[in-house]
Amino acid sequence: MPATIDAGIARLRDEVMPRLVEMDGCIGLSMMVDRESGRCIATSAWQSAEAMRATDEAVRPIRDELSQTLGGGSPEVQEWEIAVLHRDHRTVAGACVRATWVKSDPGDLDRTIDVYKLALLPRLEDLAGFCSASLLVDRASGRSVSSVTYDSREGMDQNREAAASMRSATAKDAGAEVLDVCEFELAVAHLRVPELT
Repeated sequence: MPATIDAGIARLRDEVMPRLVEMDGCIGLSMMVDRESGRCIATSAWQSAEAMRATDEAVRPIRDELSQTLGGGSPEVQEWEIAVLHRDHRTVAGACVRATWVKSDPGDLDRTIDVYKLALLPRLEDLAGFCSASLLVDRASGRSVSSVTYDSREGMDQNREAAASMRSATAKDAGAEVLDVCEFELAVAHLRVPELT
């Protein structure tokens, strides 16, 4: 719920993050919010799938507490592999993220990753206000999500048409279907994931 977003951000930053980063294998946390719809995505990053799964029981009540602060309901939990991560520079206050979910044949996922790295990433870097980009993948389903961070809402708005054109061309080259595109405020950025390109 939009009214509870600030409380959720504060709880994640002040209570959840200190607890998670003390856990073995945790390499950071981020949170994206869409104040209009009330949609929030909190992401924890782990050194390995094993480290992530080893903390399942400890993380579950923390996740449920955060969900209650954000207005209740059962949080949707998804697990992703970080296939690409590139930072031009650190985020600044006011940074925003455009997230794009796509689906391809699971057997073609390596092609999707290559197209993202070799064709899309160099073009994204040329956009005004570009900060960073990542591609998360689920190899079993063939789903992936790209998150492109800009220094400001204005920068993201300014690049909307160019990004849409790139998205269409990249999806076609990768043989992928665009499922959803959403824009968010980057409320918490505390990821210590190394560069993966």
